[in-house]
Amino acid sequence: MSPSTHGPDAPEPPSTGRPWRLPWWLCGVLGGAVVQLAQAHLWTTAVYAMAATCGVAGTLAAAALPGRMLPRWCRSRGFMFAAGLVAMAGVTGLRAILFSSGALPDALEGRDIRIVGLVAAMPQVADTGVRLRMAVESAELDGRNVAVPPLIDVAWYTGAFGEAAGVADVRRLAAQVRAGERWHMTVRLKAPHGLRNPHGFDSELSWWEQGVQATGYVRNGLRDEPPQRIDATWNYPVQRARQRVRDAILAHLAPVGMEPGTDDGDGMARARAAGVVAALVTGDQRAIDRADWDVFRATGVAHLVSISGLHITLFAWLAAAVVGALWRRGPRLCLALPAPTAALAGGVLLAWAYALFSGWGVPAQRTVCMLAAVALLRLSGRRWPWPQVWLLACAVVVLFDPWALLQAGFWLSFVAVAVLFASNSIAIGAEKTAAPGRFVSMLREQWVVTLALTPLTLLLFGQVSVVGLLANLVAIPWITLVVTPLALGGTVWSPLWTAAAWSVQPFAALLLGLAALPWASLSLPAAPVWAGVAGVAGGTLLALRGPWPLRALGLPLLVPVLLWQPQRPPPGQFELLAADVGQGQAVLVRTAHHAMLYDAGPRYGLESDAGDRVLVPLLRALGERIDLLMLSHRDTDHTGGAAAVLAQQPKAGLMGSIENEHALQQLRPAVPCVEGQRWAWDGVLFEVLHPHEAQALDVHAFLSVPAAGPRAAVRPNTQSCVLRITAAATPQGKPPSALLVGDIEQAQEAALLARGLVAPVDVLLVPHHGSKTSSSAAFLDAARPRTALVQAGYRNRFGHPAPEVVARYRDRGAVLVDSAHCGAATWASASPGQWRCERDAARRYWHHTPAPLR
Repeated sequence: MSPSTHGPDAPEPPSTGRPWRLPWWLCGVLGGAVVQLAQAHLWTTAVYAMAATCGVAGTLAAAALPGRMLPRWCRSRGFMFAAGLVAMAGVTGLRAILFSSGALPDALEGRDIRIVGLVAAMPQVADTGVRLRMAVESAELDGRNVAVPPLIDVAWYTGAFGEAAGVADVRRLAAQVRAGERWHMTVRLKAPHGLRNPHGFDSELSWWEQGVQATGYVRNGLRDEPPQRIDATWNYPVQRARQRVRDAILAHLAPVGMEPGTDDGDGMARARAAGVVAALVTGDQRAIDRADWDVFRATGVAHLVSISGLHITLFAWLAAAVVGALWRRGPRLCLALPAPTAALAGGVLLAWAYALFSGWGVPAQRTVCMLAAVALLRLSGRRWPWPQVWLLACAVVVLFDPWALLQAGFWLSFVAVAVLFASNSIAIGAEKTAAPGRFVSMLREQWVVTLALTPLTLLLFGQVSVVGLLANLVAIPWITLVVTPLALGGTVWSPLWTAAAWSVQPFAALLLGLAALPWASLSLPAAPVWAGVAGVAGGTLLALRGPWPLRALGLPLLVPVLLWQPQRPPPGQFELLAADVGQGQAVLVRTAHHAMLYDAGPRYGLESDAGDRVLVPLLRALGERIDLLMLSHRDTDHTGGAAAVLAQQPKAGLMGSIENEHALQQLRPAVPCVEGQRWAWDGVLFEVLHPHEAQALDVHAFLSVPAAGPRAAVRPNTQSCVLRITAAATPQGKPPSALLVGDIEQAQEAALLARGLVAPVDVLLVPHHGSKTSSSAAFLDAARPRTALVQAGYRNRFGHPAPEVVARYRDRGAVLVDSAHCGAATWASASPGQWRCERDAARRYWHHTPAPLR
């Protein structure tokens, strides 16, 4: 008997003469959120207000007025869908306009502003210092009050700007700043501006969801007025408690001197376990070592060590079981309130408390809303079929946070629940009360979810863990029933933290062994949305209980998402994709069957670089296997992500102007760039124009052996690899070409001109990110680029590109494409007059629009 049509979960009969239209209104709510989130720009307040008024009025009229007082079409399901859609689109638009009205004014960007504010969240420790979320109470610029956003994120660096500092210094600073304290400090702010790359993480959406409208850093130089603590307040008590507990866990399990990376093997393992324990208790995911995150992702258990929707749901289930068991021991309690009701209410309340203490992140908020909606429905005595319960939970979450529809966690959570309901796994699991039956039910549920979510995971992340089924069978009960209770119990008796760390270590060793398997994870190119939807449907069909001929229909639906291949340039043509890596450089060059990466972007910190954050996910999403990584020179804004790229691309060759003792030489021997090197891929010609052979030999000798005197004046910029790429000749005229020049300066430009190596090109990668030391008039007159590509960070501290350099290009008719305004830029030699800017192609209203280049 199906629970969706009979039994205790059957729907309530509708009232006489009135069809049950709530599901249609809920579908309209979801549709209205989708319509509004798809907008590139916000409409006017009047339009949204009219939509919200009409939608809400129509909903109330259809729900409250007797049927005889309404026209027939007002009583239809279609009208309810339209009312929900219009109301939700209008309300979401009004919320967006209200929030965007508090944005940081352009005139305040880059200015030194004195603020008084409260530390609104637990300070986040990084390798460069501490990140603070400040609730601004007042702001002053040049002696006058100014309006800044109410919530900002700022970095307080312990050393030189953006450079890594010692762990002891960072912890000392973190201990000085407590949540709830009021501080007076000078900050330099800018609008939230993230990296925009195809299939990349939308950090601007994340800031928008969290209510952050400005980012920046604390001014604490020798000539700056130092930050001053004013007083402690009673504000943000939960954040204060979280910080005390986190610091106590780290002090108990990993005191200073026992950090990840030390020579003490036992100490390092315990310190890394301490990060996991702190993350489970307080939600501080930064406490987990980067290497551990890589293992958790490869084995598919990252959702268990971050406070995700599944994590909160499992905690609620465990808490409900404990509350129910304790409640049944009191007969009077059972008489006052049935044990199932107490268990349900207790599970939700404890889940809410845990979510609040662990940081009240957006995924946790969504999950608590979902659990509360389902619990209230059951407590009210209503028995709805599962599709309508599922739809209600979705709509409640979206009403609370419309932008949740754009988060991967939303779809993974709700699709998993829907698949379990559709395959009848939940009902069957409930009937099997014996231990063997529960184990078989858990095994089947894990198999069903894995099978159905594999296509969706591939669509969202470009990879899926092959060992995830096995890892989760061990991880879910171990983390939920052993590690998490011990970690939470440590807040009452600290020795339990030691037990929790001990229980993490063998578990981590098992995951490390699974992650080391060569087939541990599968990476495939990112397929379009329709292929992912078809794949999820196919996986669900295969997981359903039913005849195999019916289930086999799911196999062809899996084909598009598993075999999808992105379009490549035709033979004789090439494509450039200049990734948005901030203040650095990285250009992917693709031909019909080959690919190379010119530079690998900057290093952002000890545990963060452009390779790990941008290039590896981008290459994975494109299904790209590069043949060559060319590093123009050794500066870290060009080589910072190289190690991560080489680790993900084991067959890629390495070429570049880096010394023999460079750390990258240990990963892959590098071939020096020398003028005259050339090769052809698929009819496309690649030519190295610089450095000259004698200069290349000199710089490698200089960089390999420390020297004094005149030779010490040699700069890595001067030895940048210069690469010209030329497509096959076409009947229409001169073949399109591109010139990638690294950080060469005017002297090297003159040398290239003297050797007659500079010819007109379609695309020029602007030398040295647009610095005043490069882009001489003579060089530009010879290159005559149709398009000049600038890779530089938004409001970078070097002022790149320099205004005089911008003017020089514009005077010669070149079109300037810069990563701060364009995001990732794509150019194809087959259509040399066109560029695709990621910020324009995938624009949404929450994305930042910088002021035009001067």
